[in-house]
Amino acid sequence: MGAGHAHRLYLKRPTPVHALPPHTKLAAVFAFVVVVVSTPREAMWAFAVYGVLLGVVAYAARVPAGFLLRRLLIEVPFVAFAVLMPFVAEGSRVDVLGLSLSVDGLWGAWNVLAKGTLGVAASVLLAATTELRELLLGLQRLRLPQLLVQIASFMIRYGDLITDEMRRMRIARESRGFEAKGVRHWGVLAKSAGALFIRSYERGERVHLAMISRGYAGTMPVIDQVDASRAQWSYALALPVAALAVCLLGWTL
Repeated sequence: MGAGHAHRLYLKRPTPVHALPPHTKLAAVFAFVVVVVSTPREAMWAFAVYGVLLGVVAYAARVPAGFLLRRLLIEVPFVAFAVLMPFVAEGSRVDVLGLSLSVDGLWGAWNVLAKGTLGVAASVLLAATTELRELLLGLQRLRLPQLLVQIASFMIRYGDLITDEMRRMRIARESRGFEAKGVRHWGVLAKSAGALFIRSYERGERVHLAMISRGYAGTMPVIDQVDASRAQWSYALALPVAALAVCLLGWTL
């Protein structure tokens, strides 16, 4: 984790949200999601307030609405599942535009859409304001098991290497006149996938041997120590604290 690693979700901006220590943002997002999930589905107004709170964070972080909405497309499979719930769920039914829909299914669909969308939006904002390297440092600061942090670190580092290897293999095939057009070419693609697996496995062995030769004993050295002041914690936790107040009102009203 000694070198920076940019990713497509990250937007470099000189904002107070970007400047917050990563572990404070991780804790804030986790607490916010827990509060959202704990909110009763009948309190529809509460979810609208949560959306406004995330909008305030996006404005403070200078994250464009279009950027956020495009990244929300990742939840399309969950949306499809939610749309089917009113048709397949059991219980009392109601007619909507000539369709017989389950009441419990409608509430369940709303529950999945509202809470899922807010959770994904919070995660996108976290990724847009925090580099991958900082996220790993934040997880380490929050005392996540060292082994999990190391696995995530290597996955991020060598994911790009494997992707680049795939690109070079594709260019090599195309330079020799190969173009996959049907089932007949699956054999060539399967051989390429096998070669990629072998190369990745051998690369992993070489990296492991190099680490052991340099004294690796199961833990990685901490290069950067990430600390946060009380003011920074207060600034980061403002989102989940405000959401908690809304959640409590949702249970009492």
